[in-house]
Amino acid sequence: MRVIVVGAGVVGTMHAWHAISRGHEVVQIERESEARGASLRNFGQIWVSGRAGGEELETALRARELWEEIGGRVPGVGFRANGSLTPVRTELELAVAEAVTARADAGPRGHKLLGADEARALNPALRGDFTAALWCERDAAVEPRTAQLALKEALLASGRYSYLGGREVREVVEPGRTGSGAGSGPAVRDDHGDVHTGDAVVLCTGAWLGGLVRELAPELPVRRVRLQMMQTDPLGEELTTSVADADSFRYYPAYAGEALDALNSGQPQTPVADEHRMQLLMVQRLDGGLTIGDTHAYDHPFDFDLLADPYEHLTTVVESFVGRPLPRIRRRWAGVYAQCVDTSRVVHREQVRDGVWLVTGPGGRGMTCAPAIAETTANELGW
Repeated sequence: MRVIVVGAGVVGTMHAWHAISRGHEVVQIERESEARGASLRNFGQIWVSGRAGGEELETALRARELWEEIGGRVPGVGFRANGSLTPVRTELELAVAEAVTARADAGPRGHKLLGADEARALNPALRGDFTAALWCERDAAVEPRTAQLALKEALLASGRYSYLGGREVREVVEPGRTGSGAGSGPAVRDDHGDVHTGDAVVLCTGAWLGGLVRELAPELPVRRVRLQMMQTDPLGEELTTSVADADSFRYYPAYAGEALDALNSGQPQTPVADEHRMQLLMVQRLDGGLTIGDTHAYDHPFDFDLLADPYEHLTTVVESFVGRPLPRIRRRWAGVYAQCVDTSRVVHREQVRDGVWLVTGPGGRGMTCAPAIAETTANELGW
């Protein structure tokens, strides 16, 4: 088969990866010279711990297996099985952690409740005050700013992969249309006027939901979400696990239940965290810096400013856990990702023309779940 993949973010690249792994030929087209969207502007966390039970958790666990396998083949992905800790301080926070570890799926997630000393033994950089911590052994991390480039190099080495950057796909061309330059299979035309024909076309356009995507799927049940994040200079010591705070309980579906209801009613978020729909997630990069976030904005048009209050809040929370001042903030940025309106859906996968599929809307689980999302596409399309 010849597969045309539109979009070079992590979802598109994983579709290319599975097609190449199954012996097919791939042409991948990206409107930027290289991917620049949410696939690079995230934590690089393979976040199993917070996933909803059922299909979402099964997808995340399968993706976790695939990430480890891919990371072993492509060291530049930067895969490491670092797990995560969520320190808790209050009785209400502790009750949520206890409820989670008592559930039937705690084992597959690697959930375990640790005392403060046990957590510090696992991650000595956590010198601040907390009473216990939720440990998730199955969480992992990759390097988001370099993973796509490393994967592209591995794909190029196959000899069956072509990458066309700086080309925006403008049109889906009907197979065999007179004068189109298309063959008998589905095809797309880019803004250079070139037509690319294959046996299948997969559109993985991320948060780009206008233009061609709107024409093909005018009732697309997907929204855009904006976030703010930051990265520090090297910490000067190893942060051996990823770290979250108890506000992450409020955001991720795995923690829903009576204990979370009690937390929400009895211990509101701070005004800044509530206004910006915040949680703390933090992971150390291979260069020693810390990636820290994040916020969530859903209402359009998005603010174009990077607001100071969320960064100040995150700095306070992190410093309270590590018991020391943060290193200098090296970068601040905003990102936008696509999320299914029905957030219980792992992804929106839709056939929009003969031989043409649109795969988008994984939300904040795109980096986590992309390998398994693409594997499902490949299986369903019979690659």
